[in-house]
Amino acid sequence: MIKLNPLTTKKLRRFRSIKRGYWSFIFLVLLYSLSLLGELFVNKRALIVSYQGEFFFPTYGEQISGKFFGFDYEYETNYRDLQKKFEKENSNDWLLMPIVPFGPYEMDYAKESSTGFSPPSFSSGHFCGTDKTERDVFARLLYGFRIAMTFSLGYLLLTYLIAICAGSIMGYFGGRTDMLGLRLVEIWANVPFLYMVIILVSVMPSWWGTGWQVSSLLLIMVLFSWTGMTYYIRAAVYKEKARDYVSAAKVIGASSARIIFRHLLPNVISTLVTFAPFTIAAAVSSITALDFLGYGLPPPTPSWGELLKQGVNNLRIAPWIVISSVSILVLTLTLVTFVGEAVREAFDPKKFSTYE
Repeated sequence: MIKLNPLTTKKLRRFRSIKRGYWSFIFLVLLYSLSLLGELFVNKRALIVSYQGEFFFPTYGEQISGKFFGFDYEYETNYRDLQKKFEKENSNDWLLMPIVPFGPYEMDYAKESSTGFSPPSFSSGHFCGTDKTERDVFARLLYGFRIAMTFSLGYLLLTYLIAICAGSIMGYFGGRTDMLGLRLVEIWANVPFLYMVIILVSVMPSWWGTGWQVSSLLLIMVLFSWTGMTYYIRAAVYKEKARDYVSAAKVIGASSARIIFRHLLPNVISTLVTFAPFTIAAAVSSITALDFLGYGLPPPTPSWGELLKQGVNNLRIAPWIVISSVSILVLTLTLVTFVGEAVREAFDPKKFSTYE
């Protein structure tokens, strides 16, 4: 059990009383949790297959060849065709498909004359239509949301890690350490972020796997984004180190690391928590903008920026792509902003202060 001090409990109670921010936080967590289980709702594989008295679970299992179910091909089974086959044979075999039976990478050329950009249709299962290569837009939006939020959380953790270490050292030791650190941070902060990201991403080897490319993009963005938070951490630590409890900790022989991480940081946590939602919003906006410019996630990774680019380039032919992409982007950023405003108000030091 985590034991919270009365002041933190009071702040959390204040956050819960701000209904707009609190329910936005609940809804956002729910959406992200559902996206992590996205294969259960949006996926080209069947959830359960009952075949000749045996049960198979292809969603989180191995690929099953079409020959196993009586088809004339060796590659992975098309479970939509298998469902039709079971219904036609009128046997005891059956399967359960997800609500949206299409994957984010799958090209569904259901009609031989199809040229892409199928409009939304509930009968076909494409609730938000398809893009130029007949990939389901809803599937790419869902998996793009999962990637964007996971990317943003990783961005938040790494940015805070660097900013906390640098800001704490400068604020606690002060003097020449603080002066030298500030000059280095100012120099690094003046490096043009967008140009450096574009240059580094453009020279990234194409033979790297998707995981390595996404991780490299995350590290590049963190590398040029941690300086802003450092100033706030430094100022908060600088103010806190003048308190009596820091002097008492020094008298009893506590090390600098213990004073920083066990005494100072818990008392500047409000600064970190207050900026967290806005950092996530900035990360989502940045990765979407880079994807739109073609310097973000490697294709064919599902991304909102790539969908926005397709939609803008084909606005008259496929307006549903822009409408759905902009809607989910605005909804996500609005929810994150509501959470940020509620957190900022709940953790406002002027409202909940113990200073004399």
